[in-house]
Formats: sequence, structure tokens, C-alpha cells
Amino acid sequence: MRRKISMMFSAGALAAPAIAAAQEAVAAAPVPPVATADVPAAAPALLAPEAGIGQPTGGWDLQAPVTAIAEEAHAMVDMLNIVMFGVAIFVLILLAWTIIRYRAGANPVPSKTSHNTTIEVVWTVVPALILLFIAVPSFRLLANQYDPPKADLTIKAIGHQWYWEYEYPDQGGFTFDSVMLTNEEAEKRGTPKLLDVDNRVVVPVGATVKILTTAADVIHSFAIPAFYVKMDAVPGRINETWFKVDRPGVYFGQCSELCGTKHAYMPIAIEVLPKDKFDAWVAAKQRENGIDPAAATAAAAD
Repeated sequence: MRRKISMMFSAGALAAPAIAAAQEAVAAAPVPPVATADVPAAAPALLAPEAGIGQPTGGWDLQAPVTAIAEEAHAMVDMLNIVMFGVAIFVLILLAWTIIRYRAGANPVPSKTSHNTTIEVVWTVVPALILLFIAVPSFRLLANQYDPPKADLTIKAIGHQWYWEYEYPDQGGFTFDSVMLTNEEAEKRGTPKLLDVDNRVVVPVGATVKILTTAADVIHSFAIPAFYVKMDAVPGRINETWFKVDRPGVYFGQCSELCGTKHAYMPIAIEVLPKDKFDAWVAAKQRENGIDPAAATAAAAD
């Protein structure tokens, strides 16, 4: 046995110089140059935001609506404000009249009335009619909001602590992260601070966009006030919402669910472009990610 082992070591020692010589020959051999082609990056379109559109204005009112659902919601809010204002004024007048009319000085002998059938019927029926008046547009808005038309584009929005990740499954499945700009970067770009991002979501004008949202860690919320869109992103679950914008521009939102120490620093920026510019952006993204457009179109059709 010892003899076999010593023979093995001897063979290894004899082979070592030959192995070293072969390695030196390989290292000294010239490496042929490999031709490479630059992959064009998908430069963001970077539309400039329009003042008062798609971003907070610092006022007390809601953001200007840019979708049909948002316009319907704003109309309902205006109607509810009128109803609430009317009820508040009526109750205030009734309270003042009761205080003055039935004060102790005007009624030394208090009334012993325990009930009044007419008043009891009125204060039961009138509030019920008001609630019915509110319920009709409310149910119609809910039905329109959660019964979307056929989608022209699907985007998956994944919430992370603390940024958003987006995927375009119908265009080959390319993905990108969207991180908030610093104040200096936002100022240089000429956009509002704490709202713009390095990579915006890009959609075509007039298209019905379906958003599939989920989260990778904790509960987030995908919210764009100008679209009247707000949907929770829950880990392990996919929720759906949608929007259709007929006005090109840049629209900002934010995560609207408390998700940790940097909850306030994960904004959403959506850029709505004409169809030809959107197609050019998608083509650039596909080239950047090595996606064959024909194969992506065929896969989406299946």
C-alpha cells in the first residue's frame, strides 16, 4: 500500500512541470478581440409637469380630475358638500330656534309632551330619503370603478421598502425600478420635490391601463389622486385597478399606506404620451433588455 502511494506522489511530481508549462502556454496565447455592440438605453421622455395638473396645489380642493372616473367622483363630492352644508345649516337653525323658543324664561311651565307622531315620521323618512339620494350615485361610481373595460395595456406595480418596481408583461416582460429623486435632482429637472422619480411609468394617451399591484415586503398602496385611483398592494396577493387618461402629461402620486420609516419617500410618476412616442419608448426598452418585439407580440397574443 505504501509503495502504491509513493508511486502516485512520484507520478504527480513528474507531471507537475508539464502542467505548469501548459498553463504558461495558455496564459501567453493571444486573446482574440470580441466585437461588442453598444445597447441603446431607453431614455425617459421627461415631459415637463403642468402647474396645477397631476400634483398637489397646496389648496383645500381635490386635484383636477383627468379621467372619467375622477370627474364622476368629483361631481359626487360636490353634490355631497351641498347636502352636508344644507343639513348642517338646518340643524344649526333648528338648534338655535329650540334654545330661544323653549328657554326657561319663555316657558315658566314646561311642556309635558312625550312624543309627536308627525315629527317622528318626518325625522325618520327625510334622513332615509337623503341616504337613498346619496346611495344611487355612490353605487354607480363603485360599479364603474370596479367594472373596468377591456385593457389595452397591463402594468404590474410591485411595492418595496421604499420604492416601486414595474413590469410590462405584454411588451416582453421588461422591468425597472422607480426611485425618488433627491431634492437637487428634482430641482435640476424642474419637477416638484418628493414626487418625481428616476424612471417614470409611461403609458399611451387614451388607452385603458390595467394595474396589477402587489408588494414584496409590507402593505403599500398605489394611489394617483388625479386619476381617482387608490389600491392596496398586499404581499402574496394581486389587486387590480385601472385608469384611462385622454390628456398627455405627467401625473404624480404616492404610496398611501403607512409602510415604514421612509413611507413618505416612495412616489409614483406616470407619464402619458402620444401612441407613437409610447411605441418608441417601448422599442427602446425592449432593445435595452434584449427582447425581440415580434416574440413579445406573439406571446402577448397567446
